[in-house]
Amino acid sequence: MAQENLFSEEMISPSLRHDLGLGLRMELEDGKKGRATLYRHGILIKTVDLRDTAAKRLFVVETVELGAVKQYLAGALGISRQTIDNYVEAKCHFGVEGLIHSYSPSASKGLRRQREAHAGQRVKGNKSHQLADIRQQEKTVVAKELERQQGFDFPTDIPADAQPYNDIHGWQPSRYAGIFIYLITLVKRWNWLSLIIGYFGLAYPIFLVFSLMSALNIRSTEQLKNIWHTEAGLILGLGRLPSVEKVREWFHNAASRRLSQLLLTAYFRHQLKTGLVGLWLWFTDGHLLPYSGGKKIRPAFHTQRHLMVPGRMNQVTCDTNGRVVDFVIEDGQGDMRSRISDVTTKWSKELPMCPVSIFDREGHGAEFFWKLVCDQKPFVTWEKNADRKKLTALTEDQFTVGFELNRKQYVVFEDAKSVTYVPEGANPKTEAHTFTLRRIYIWNKTSDRRTSGLAWTGDWEMNTVDCAHTILSRWGASENTFKHMQERHPVNYQPGFAFTDSERQDIANPAIKKIDRQIKQANKELATHYKAHNRTKDALKKDGTSRDNSKKRKLQEKIDVFEADIVRLKEERSRLSERVDVSTLEDYASFQTIDNEGKYLFDFVLTSIWNARKEMVDWLRPMYNNDNEVVDLFYTITRCQGWVKSTQTEVVVRLEPLQQPKRRSAQEQLCRKLTGLSARVTNGKRMVIEVGESPLKK
Repeated sequence: MAQENLFSEEMISPSLRHDLGLGLRMELEDGKKGRATLYRHGILIKTVDLRDTAAKRLFVVETVELGAVKQYLAGALGISRQTIDNYVEAKCHFGVEGLIHSYSPSASKGLRRQREAHAGQRVKGNKSHQLADIRQQEKTVVAKELERQQGFDFPTDIPADAQPYNDIHGWQPSRYAGIFIYLITLVKRWNWLSLIIGYFGLAYPIFLVFSLMSALNIRSTEQLKNIWHTEAGLILGLGRLPSVEKVREWFHNAASRRLSQLLLTAYFRHQLKTGLVGLWLWFTDGHLLPYSGGKKIRPAFHTQRHLMVPGRMNQVTCDTNGRVVDFVIEDGQGDMRSRISDVTTKWSKELPMCPVSIFDREGHGAEFFWKLVCDQKPFVTWEKNADRKKLTALTEDQFTVGFELNRKQYVVFEDAKSVTYVPEGANPKTEAHTFTLRRIYIWNKTSDRRTSGLAWTGDWEMNTVDCAHTILSRWGASENTFKHMQERHPVNYQPGFAFTDSERQDIANPAIKKIDRQIKQANKELATHYKAHNRTKDALKKDGTSRDNSKKRKLQEKIDVFEADIVRLKEERSRLSERVDVSTLEDYASFQTIDNEGKYLFDFVLTSIWNARKEMVDWLRPMYNNDNEVVDLFYTITRCQGWVKSTQTEVVVRLEPLQQPKRRSAQEQLCRKLTGLSARVTNGKRMVIEVGESPLKK
């Protein structure tokens, strides 16, 4: 039976009622030196006389162990946060006797004699100084051991007490415990925290906040006001997540350092060197980042809406499993062809062989194909404007090899295609370049559709099925990286906007557009008069000559006028430049460019979360035999609630168990594997994750 509240709400002054978090409330009588009563959800937990020093210390430690926020408790009792930490650690290291060591005993002679008899067994000296020495010794020992095991130094540019997961506390609940599995994988496999702290120092907390947003699909910092800040801060190792205004301050502090490109380069290089991404097939595609503000920026093509809209293009290169290898953000439509060539050149020193570039029809072109062949860069792509009649005329017996992909049946065969490229201004007879590509014919028998692709594979040994399978694995009926990322993660989020005048202020000459419209209209009128002229019979005089005022003669005169106008307009057009600078025109606003620094920082975290997700889903597959549900199971685990505990040597997260036995078994196996990685945060604490019942149950 629940205990009744001993004090009426009306009897307690609001100034003496203090909320401590997690449903805990403390009410004071006679101020900070009087009587304190602790409630959880209105139920009496404990009452203590604050004038009794020993009882007060025990009360503080027990309240913290119940999940009270130290900052709130310190403010309510008029003590410092460090004092509370000393109480908690004194009990941990010296026991209850050490906690109340400075307590002056009461008049009880028996208790006094008992304490005097055991005085030699108690720790002597200033316990605050002793605890500080213990903290430093433990961190030094753990750091040196981890340095020996993993072969890297911990960052030294931030103090130990400012590093993540520095606080020590007992079990505390968190709704966001599941995202800890991302952090374990990133810390161990990508050296994620060390990388961030090494570049950004004390500005690292914004990256942990971004990881929370990326993992939980929180699409704006404004939405952070709707989460539980204490529970989010616990799982991120930040104590308590601050207000939205403070988070924005963190973001601007990190973005102002202009280190995103250095960070991304180090991150991508680490992936390549440690085998975290594939080195054989690289798929390059663009994702539109639309902009709906009032500034004038360059347009990009919106595939779903089939029109140009203001925005930028995120050119992303992925491996065959969808892990992000590299990305770059470009204004407007971007240059897909340059990106395909540049990304392989950029990482050539880290690669044993040039990977095969896979791209869609946007990269199709004889000039581009010739450049790739000359640079010895293999590729596979769709054939643009394939001859439909020729594809339909192919007989069934020509398709010699079959395979299945995504529950669809395909048959393929290949032949050769000769391609000729003539540079602009070159002589077609003497300066043309002719080369041969592989043409892959693909017949989807499930949908009875036919298409073809082109390939030049260089030194890679790729048969016909390999080439067909490669192009279908990204743009066929299968996983599209951007589609799946957008469903689960805030791909389009821009943390902040800053604008500058774009270096590119050229546009298509509006005068040419105007002349083209006039030429089009003149051709339309000319065609109409041609038809009328052909239908009209000529009126003749008696001598057989045409009459001067005949309808046919008048139509001919109008035709002559239109033809002369078209010649004149074409001459005017030839004298105009194709593109002009908008600053030379009237009533034209300058193009603005969006500063991508903040977007790069957010997308770095988003890429990290996505690649870690790919890694862990691969680990989870052998643990769960239903492949169609394994991705959903993974996201279910990441959204589990749980409890967090931080000791001197470990950060332990316990997840609530899933209900279905088969799913719970996979959850437990994944957590054991993650714990077995022996990941450690930058202060040396080991990261542990487990599955079990609530540790707060009595």
